[in-house]
Amino acid sequence: MTDRLERSILIVPASNWGMIQKAAAATADAVCIDLEDAVAPAEKEAARGNVVRAFKELDFGRKLRQFRMNGLDTSFAYRDLIEVVEEAGDRVDLVVVPKVSAASDIHFVATLLTQIETAMGLTRPIGIEALIETALGAVDIRAIASSSPRLEALIYGAGDYAASVWMPMASIGEPDEHDALYPGHRWHHIMHTIVTAARAFDKRAIDSPFAGIRDPEGFAKACRIARAMGFDGKWCIHPGQIDTVNATFVPPEKELAWAIRVLDAWHEASRQGHGAISLDGRMVDVASIRMSQTIVSRAKLAGLLPEG
Repeated sequence: MTDRLERSILIVPASNWGMIQKAAAATADAVCIDLEDAVAPAEKEAARGNVVRAFKELDFGRKLRQFRMNGLDTSFAYRDLIEVVEEAGDRVDLVVVPKVSAASDIHFVATLLTQIETAMGLTRPIGIEALIETALGAVDIRAIASSSPRLEALIYGAGDYAASVWMPMASIGEPDEHDALYPGHRWHHIMHTIVTAARAFDKRAIDSPFAGIRDPEGFAKACRIARAMGFDGKWCIHPGQIDTVNATFVPPEKELAWAIRVLDAWHEASRQGHGAISLDGRMVDVASIRMSQTIVSRAKLAGLLPEG
């Protein structure tokens, strides 16, 4: 499931038609129309109509088209799936499920999607992305990651996760005075847990949003940290964050050039029947070759290199 380009995901409220229109024209790799946290309870039912209208009427170009449903512990969830997928299921790429705490959450959504697709004659399966934002979800992440062929990505939900484990957080994604007290990266465990589970089961790993829209330097640093930890991309809450994400979650020029040289040297050594190779005085082992293959693959996905 790592063969879709999903560096930047712009999330917009389903209750704001103007923002949805702007998001459809943005440069993000994906647009997620949110029926959950960004929509007041009294507006949720009407907001579903905006999701349907957007997917049926707006041109999203090559972007992945997503919507975040309400949590399975609410009375809105099943109607979110039924009303949106029945009306616009042929235009939906992914459903984002919030607060996934067990594999059974994914089983439920996958089963309901299958029933709706069968009833509506939809032939292209809709994928699922799971928000990991509870302590229970973190504990059960292996079962969640392997729960369904529909599952394509695990997303880190920093705000709700912090609340779930009682860790103070002043602003989602931004460092604060609590981070200064801790001798390390406070969120390393959950972030690395998500990346490891995603990679183990061939899923994408998406980092949490960053609330400080007036802190571009802090946002850029958060993006670099997420990429260094192995994430594929990051949620964006403002169009101004998209370019930074797109530029960060691709192999840097120097890294890509090295990977290409490693693979070229390896192919030449293989042609000549040599097992071990060195490059610029550095031994190149099997792990180096695998990493170089991953880097080149990501570059091709992002259009930095031609396919083939």
